[in-house]
Amino acid sequence: MNFLAHLFLSGSAAAPAYADVLLGQFIADSVPGRQLEKYPPAVQAGIRLHRAIDTFTDQHPVVRRSTQRLREAGYGKYAGVISDMFLDHFLARNFPELSSETLSDFTRRVYAVLQAREAEMPPRVQQFFPHLVQHNWLLGYAETAGIARALSGLSRRALAGSGMETAVGELEANYEAYETDFWEFFPELQAMAASLLAGSNQS
Repeated sequence: MNFLAHLFLSGSAAAPAYADVLLGQFIADSVPGRQLEKYPPAVQAGIRLHRAIDTFTDQHPVVRRSTQRLREAGYGKYAGVISDMFLDHFLARNFPELSSETLSDFTRRVYAVLQAREAEMPPRVQQFFPHLVQHNWLLGYAETAGIARALSGLSRRALAGSGMETAVGELEANYEAYETDFWEFFPELQAMAASLLAGSNQS
């Protein structure tokens, strides 16, 4: 669910296949299994990159430390989803240190790229994408209130009793620990994504 991280890790905006990779990254959660084969090769590369990022993230010991902390706080099987949202928060919060672009400029730019490709998105993505743009969810992730809204939305769509709507309290209570996890993990994720992009000749 961490859209911001996936979009941020889609490579250089100057790269010829950037728009395709960005689209693939954005829609990947709604493209199961081999259904990616119906998309052009560069969009497929974006979907595969998204899946590789998810696998790397889920298996990383620092992220597992974060998710274990969340499990101990009572969030059970939703700990991974919440951890992803926390990562997007810290990326948004620290965006000036990670990009030459402001977060506001970045979100405007990627929204424009994705809006031009909206017809290619799966129906489920077409349903929520206008709301993401209208309410500028990605920019809102920089504030804990924005993460709280996102987690509340996820909680409404999950099984009763997920508790995700309360997870911002856990973030605030252990903010320094989660931010430390972010800074230990995210540079390694950046390096992995850049290596995969270079290997797919998207540079």
